[in-house]
Amino acid sequence: IASLIETAKINGVEPFAYLKATLEAIAAGHPQGRIDELLPWNFKPSS
Repeated sequence: IASLIETAKINGVEPFAYLKATLEAIAAGHPQGRIDELLPWNFKPSS
């Protein structure tokens, strides 16, 4: 978790928003084959 938080910060992403969106996507059944979409540098906050 600490690594994800720091990676989010390095990539200019707010850690809480990133973790919340990522965990929600996983819980909603995000496909394992597309895990790269959930990495901090690919995160696009919802407007």
